[in-house]
Amino acid sequence: MKKKIAVIGAGPMGLGAAYQLVLDGYQPVIFEADDRIGGTSAMFDFDGINIERFYHYYCTPDRDLLKIIDELGIADKLNWVHTKMGYWFEDRLQPWGNPFSLLTFKGLSLVAKIRYGLHVFLSTNRKDWSKLDNFETSVWLKSWIGGEAYEKLWRPLLEYKFHQYAHDLSAAWFWSRIRRIGLSRYNLFKEKLGYLEGGSETLLLAMKGAIESKGGEFRLNSPVSKVILENVSVKGIQTQGNTEFFDEVICTAPLAVVPRIVPDLPEELMQAYQSIQYIGVVCVIVKLKKPLTKYFWLNINDTNMDIPGLVEFSNIRPFDKTIVYIPYYLPHDHPAFFESDKYFKEKISRYLKTINPDLNDEDFIDYKIWRYKNSQPICVPRFLEKLPPIKLPIKGLWIADTSYYYPEDRGTSESIGLGRKIACRLINQL
Repeated sequence: MKKKIAVIGAGPMGLGAAYQLVLDGYQPVIFEADDRIGGTSAMFDFDGINIERFYHYYCTPDRDLLKIIDELGIADKLNWVHTKMGYWFEDRLQPWGNPFSLLTFKGLSLVAKIRYGLHVFLSTNRKDWSKLDNFETSVWLKSWIGGEAYEKLWRPLLEYKFHQYAHDLSAAWFWSRIRRIGLSRYNLFKEKLGYLEGGSETLLLAMKGAIESKGGEFRLNSPVSKVILENVSVKGIQTQGNTEFFDEVICTAPLAVVPRIVPDLPEELMQAYQSIQYIGVVCVIVKLKKPLTKYFWLNINDTNMDIPGLVEFSNIRPFDKTIVYIPYYLPHDHPAFFESDKYFKEKISRYLKTINPDLNDEDFIDYKIWRYKNSQPICVPRFLEKLPPIKLPIKGLWIADTSYYYPEDRGTSESIGLGRKIACRLINQL
């Protein structure tokens, strides 16, 4: 008789695990607290435009994504776009992201430009990150690009995103972000990023359909209140007063919620999960009548704007209106995290009209704001050493989130890939 397997979370990692399980003949039950699948890549109707709650795009190194869309028969829905990057610095909009824009960048000395460019080139071509795992990001950056480039280009962005954690970040994690974008270039001057026609929903629904067609079952609006343990083994799951027996449980919820839903863990494991810190995000999505800029990604270094950047998503995926994502990264206990929607709308309206003086109040069609407490794990040096093993010393219990593909940053491809690997390990053990 096949083992009964539960998957907690229907984001890309949970879907990846469930998809692999059904390919190997199992029929998992997927529990999701939300009313839809997708996690941070879940879609919503923005007054006639179906888009993600939090922006998602794809890079050419995203092998696990490319593999699964081919398996699902939707590879023809993936489009690659020549995108541009900009930088708002010293009250001016400047091109960014290639050698020519670096050399012509106003506000940086020639020596700083040379050091910065060399660092990006070497980081993109570097493969071994093990030594970087011992360094803190600001120390590593300053040793390569110097104090001038660090202060002008990176320190404000890091502090606006990570706040009190900005000076305790792993250089290996930061290097992976540089390398991922660098490898998305098809020459020195052009980068290409990808999107799926129909957005992330095209992938999410294809995975859900494949899982259900082979006997997998989804339980939406079903937050897990407890994973039941007995005699150092998994026994089942409690949801909204109901209890179900399972032999194996794969939990893909953020590590921050593990102590709450698995309260009977040994104290050592409980402390390990509690020690992982996260940055939250208040993501403001704006619909405009006209373009803001010509850039997909815009870094921002401005003391009058408390954001590290924004994403003009309509510059990669075409819409009949301009769509801009503005993420406010905040610790989830930061007072601003609980400010009203009106507070964020007023600030964003002011910022966007500063970046593009041609915008006026009539150009702002609509806003939507999403909040998420556990957006980004704080990856400190030697981060993996802090994490408990994915397969815990509790029979039948597997726990992982985006932390576990460190030093890679959060991504749909990485999440699907890790989910599938966990499922393969589970199946091999069985």
